[in-house]
Amino acid sequence: MRFLAGDVGGTKTALALFEGERMIRRATFPSAAFESLELIVREFLGQESGESSVAAACVGVAGPVVDQSCRATNLPWIIEARAMERALGIARVRLVNDFHALSIGITCLPESDFAVLSAGEPDANGPWAVIGAGTGLGEALLVRRERGGFDVLSSEGSHTDFGPRNETEVALLRFLWKRHKRVSYERVASGMGLPALYEFFREQGVPESAAVREEMAAQGAHQAAIVSAHALAGDDEICARALDLFVSVYGSAAGNLALTTLPRGGVYVAGGISPKILPKLQDGTFMAAFRAKGRLSHMLESMPVKVVLNADAGLIGAACLARELARDMD
Repeated sequence: MRFLAGDVGGTKTALALFEGERMIRRATFPSAAFESLELIVREFLGQESGESSVAAACVGVAGPVVDQSCRATNLPWIIEARAMERALGIARVRLVNDFHALSIGITCLPESDFAVLSAGEPDANGPWAVIGAGTGLGEALLVRRERGGFDVLSSEGSHTDFGPRNETEVALLRFLWKRHKRVSYERVASGMGLPALYEFFREQGVPESAAVREEMAAQGAHQAAIVSAHALAGDDEICARALDLFVSVYGSAAGNLALTTLPRGGVYVAGGISPKILPKLQDGTFMAAFRAKGRLSHMLESMPVKVVLNADAGLIGAACLARELARDMD
């Protein structure tokens, strides 16, 4: 029996076709180039023998899923599981939040797929928290079941109000208020946040390189990658300061999640950006902000913190959930 797994983000959509435990094929599509997820799935399945050969599908979507319907956060899509079943001839389709799928995928990864930021003192029975920056910022919590496995509690915690911690961040908040009616953590610690941080420091009077300015203008869709690349290379001051503040806010947001959920099993830093800026995450900036919680800092010092290096963790999780759907249909 064949089944389909999908990971839908604001930038790209990854799909994989499986037969049992074996992956038959995988492909990635630019999300914004399509008017709907159905069109992407049709193009992907069109290369196979026919849509009816797929019995079940699970898709992780960047956005809240309610009654198997999702309005994607960073795409002009409304995705409905029942409509996909009818349109694509798939017997069972399940939608989950992308961080639900990612969280399940993390539980299946080997230790070699993680970089340890803090070993901490893990509690084998404690919950896990997941936070990850990509096009947006996602959060989730995993709670262990008594009989094994995990339940995932999805969250939109990244849309909580951004809380500045110093004068620079107060100025950043004012800068972002000019653009948005409300400023959340996702406006800062995400792929959309990095270019905004670059522009903030430019407005603050940090000298701008003409070469980087031209590169940013020419590669509008990839500005976050440009900022992080120059920051890691150490050849541009604005980029370096933008990435430093990005990582600090990212660490602070992760610490807020840890205080809210007390994930003694560990905090997992995921998303597409984290593996690409791993050297910066490892230089102490992230963990300093993570632990800087006043009287409760000691609680965070004991929590394990790991970076998820496998970019396909979300797709792996969606595949596990789709496989369960397919088995239930036998």
